[in-house]
Amino acid sequence: MNTKLLMTLSSVFMAATGLAFSFFPQEFLTTFNEPASPIMMLILQLLGALYLGFAMLNYMAKGSIMGGIYNRPIAIGNFMHFLVAGLALLKSTPGLAVPQLWGLAVIYAGFALAFGFVVFTHPKAVKA
Repeated sequence: MNTKLLMTLSSVFMAATGLAFSFFPQEFLTTFNEPASPIMMLILQLLGALYLGFAMLNYMAKGSIMGGIYNRPIAIGNFMHFLVAGLALLKSTPGLAVPQLWGLAVIYAGFALAFGFVVFTHPKAVKA
């Protein structure tokens, strides 16, 4: 698997999410018809900071060997993030009936599968 592409795509996705949460929390909440209380806006901004940090981690590690024992903490962290968040989205989506959440659930499931593959397989040798 091309882990450089996977790490780049995940970092772009997380950076976009982090920027949206950090700079547009009120707009995000109104999209889902939620009240824009100060505490919810603060929580979204803190979540945005987490996403931006994870995006930078993935971007900085994109050139490294991934899989098996190589960069295992980064691969496991990504796998757990996307798996748990994807399961939470799938669990909550039928009750919320918001089409945007179905799209997010598909994106998270795709990243979870890809990082699961990276975690549980060994990297292929690069031919010189």
